[in-house]
Amino acid sequence: MKIATWNINGVKARIEALTAWLREASPDLVCLQEIKSVDEGFPRLEIESLGYNVATHGQKGFNGVAILSKLPLEDVTRGLPGDPTDEQARYIEAVVSVGPRVLRVGGLYLPNGNPLGTEKFPYKLAWMRRLEQHAAERLAYEEPFVLMGDYNVIPDPIDARRPDAWLGDALFQPESRQAYRRLLALGFTDAVRATTEAQVFTFWDYQAGAYQKNDGIRIDHVLLSPQAADALVGVHIDSHVRGWDKPSDHVPVVVELAL
Repeated sequence: MKIATWNINGVKARIEALTAWLREASPDLVCLQEIKSVDEGFPRLEIESLGYNVATHGQKGFNGVAILSKLPLEDVTRGLPGDPTDEQARYIEAVVSVGPRVLRVGGLYLPNGNPLGTEKFPYKLAWMRRLEQHAAERLAYEEPFVLMGDYNVIPDPIDARRPDAWLGDALFQPESRQAYRRLLALGFTDAVRATTEAQVFTFWDYQAGAYQKNDGIRIDHVLLSPQAADALVGVHIDSHVRGWDKPSDHVPVVVELAL
């Protein structure tokens, strides 16, 4: 089974790139982030015509997450538990049946946290604490569970071409990185780091020819529960998509599981 995560950075603006990539890669399930669309405005028909079921958790102009799946989506839940006052559309979860087994998938768009010194960074850390609590509860199910999306966290210096340039950024703060490591300590496996020690990136800024210079960072992550990690076959990053016309600044991360 081929599953993927992609921060699409505006699904309406990138619909041609999205449908082209879906045809090329033919993933079984995709989590999208930053769709920047309300649910009723999501370009559902274009995606359904390619054989995908669609579930969205949208928000006008900002944020927004979605799951696209060739398999029927069951038990769809929207929003991260733990703060009923949080109105930002950043988390969606669903279950798919794969033969006799089930696969639970959580798609997330973690807060950026910038600029430091504002309320945005404490919100990011509080959101990560809520995510940690929710993830621990899901791990107790002891089923294949994949928690993937744009984490807005650079885990280690190797995950940035120029780590020093990010020292004052919320993505590379010790608190952000520690919160990410706490997720791993729950029992998750970082799928990319389980398969390569190479310096690989998933995001290149639009400014200063970052993609052409390969001046990128790795902030889009696929975390696997022990049961999902046991089924890991391989990982690849479709970095060529960043060179397409009108690209997102992120690229898909694709994981293959033998479920």
